[in-house]
Amino acid sequence: MAVGKPVVILGVFVADTAYRADRQPRMGETILGNSFKLGPGGKGSNQAVAAGKLGADITFLTRLGVDAFADMAKQTWKAASVKSAAIETPDSYTGAAYIFVDEGSGNNAIIVSPGAAMLISPADIEAHAGLIRSAGVFVTQLEQPIDAALKALEIARGAGVTTILNPAPAASLPERIYTLCDYVTPNESEAEGLTGIAVSSIDDARRAADSLLAKGVGTVIVTLGEKGALLHTKDRSDHVGVVNAGPVVETTGAGDAFSGGLAAALAKGVEPLEAVRFACAVAGISVTRPGTAPSMPTLQEVEALLARV
Repeated sequence: MAVGKPVVILGVFVADTAYRADRQPRMGETILGNSFKLGPGGKGSNQAVAAGKLGADITFLTRLGVDAFADMAKQTWKAASVKSAAIETPDSYTGAAYIFVDEGSGNNAIIVSPGAAMLISPADIEAHAGLIRSAGVFVTQLEQPIDAALKALEIARGAGVTTILNPAPAASLPERIYTLCDYVTPNESEAEGLTGIAVSSIDDARRAADSLLAKGVGTVIVTLGEKGALLHTKDRSDHVGVVNAGPVVETTGAGDAFSGGLAAALAKGVEPLEAVRFACAVAGISVTRPGTAPSMPTLQEVEALLARV
């Protein structure tokens, strides 16, 4: 596939501190863990790395401190061919995340402290308006301030750029944000948070998606974990099954793998249903590996998987 139109992602980099143990400690309790790993993370950065490893022309917009974790960020992006539009912020710190991984199931619980990225402002976005307008696809999430995400979506929409909002972590959103989104990509819990509709089945996901369409979203993609994803518009509703690449090792970063894969595919002009299947394959490979950014597959790996399933 050709590289396609440029992708710009606004979001957060954090250093992931990942602890694996048989269970979480209770308050006031200390337990021994089985392993520890330090690595690159943050939803936006993970999505940019996923898109970069898939061959997209990708630029990542964020704020970093001036510290060892910022150096890690830049090295991570360089290795994945991600162009940096990071604003240095010496008076803050580069973000970090605590990730607990349950050894038995691979499930996770996370605390994120975004640091400098919490200072991303609408003025920062205005200063990078030319970059955003130059994109074919623009993606943001909700780890940085919502007013910055809103401003960026406004600029992208005004320039005819395809806009994707990954509403994670779940947050209360201004109603006008929805009309700026060509795609909104919640998981089950985020879909419930945005609509009040509990999502435990594909039919529930359709009802939640209808609610988001009514708010002005163009297309809703509900990611359903081991059930795959639902692509839902006013005219069609397609369930795409999970693309199995092997035993699940760790689910951390699967949603980011999906988002990066979706953006890369749409930027190459792939039609939405095929783009969702491609994104499911990217996520399917990522969960067979530990870590977040390090688990993202290459384009060759994804194409090989899709050729065999």
